[in-house]
Amino acid sequence: MAMLRVILRDDVQNLGEAGEVVSVKPGYARNYLLPRGLALIATEARVREFEHQRRAIAERQAKQLKQHESVKRAIEKLALRIEVQAGEQGRLFGSVTAAQVAELLAEQGFEVDRRKLAMPEPIKTVGEHTLTLKLHRELVAQVKLSVVAAAADAAAATGHPLTAAPRSAEQLPEGAAADAAADNAGDAAATDAAATVEGASEDESEAADEA
Repeated sequence: MAMLRVILRDDVQNLGEAGEVVSVKPGYARNYLLPRGLALIATEARVREFEHQRRAIAERQAKQLKQHESVKRAIEKLALRIEVQAGEQGRLFGSVTAAQVAELLAEQGFEVDRRKLAMPEPIKTVGEHTLTLKLHRELVAQVKLSVVAAAADAAAATGHPLTAAPRSAEQLPEGAAADAAADNAGDAAATDAAATVEGASEDESEAADEA
């Protein structure tokens, strides 16, 4: 199959850097590079034009690098945390994936490509872990992740069941809510009756004094 020459408008992992002329399969160019604006068909006129634009591209990349450095500092200040199902000795039922870490970063305002998150090895235990995030071809951020057992699992592992907080009448089942309401009404009635008796006793005492 004949290859197609394209000019990269941006860095493409495992392919090349912005401004380079590379040869790719036509399908890859039509379905991925061209629709995403990552490349242009490398005609002779465009190649000459891009030679003149290399300086502008270099300046743009320098600006991007500064922005990425700011993102790197912010990400490395984070302490991400994820709760997972775990068994004895902190072994996970499965593993923490790059997609999950990318979601945690997104929750903190950092949209990243999960494919740029590198794990030295699959995360299959609770504890502290460090991943690397490739922000730029010259820049990598360290991502700190704390993996903890879900509350129910922790309670089962320690043998101490969790104590549920008292629920309000709105959270109780329909029958239980009615019983609770009846109990509250009974308590209120008893309080009112006691107050009435106390008031009557005081009136009788005052009447006796006047006599």
